Amino acid sequence: MEDHLKQALEIVKAQASVRNMTEEEINSMIMTVSKGIQSVLAQSETLEKQEAEPAVDPKKSIKERSIACLECGKQFRVMTKKHLAKHGLTPEEYKKKWGFKPKTSLICKSLSRERRNKMKDMELWKKREMKAH
Repeated sequence: MEDHLKQALEIVKAQASVRNMTEEEINSMIMTVSKGIQSVLAQSETLEKQEAEPAVDPKKSIKERSIACLECGKQFRVMTKKHLAKHGLTPEEYKKKWGFKPKTSLICKSLSRERRNKMKDMELWKKREMKAH
């Protein structure tokens, strides 16, 4: 027996134990509840399939001035852990799910370039060498 029919029988059984029902009412209620359960299950499967598809093409999600969240489609300059937590993901899980390399920064290209240039200007490696001597 199918799960949705078992669930419908349990619901109708509980209803019948509370009030008197004719055989016709019981059969009608079983059919109605069973169809309702089937439609809810079909809707949830459709939603799961839609959620599995990215809101934006992963290859085009990291742009010059923004990065698009593949879960919800929102645009950011930096994709934060806090935002990913709303989707129940860590940055590592997000990258793995959508096929990004593990070392990929979840940051727009212009900000990444700015940070890289700033670090080059700071020349931290030279300061470390001076401290070592």
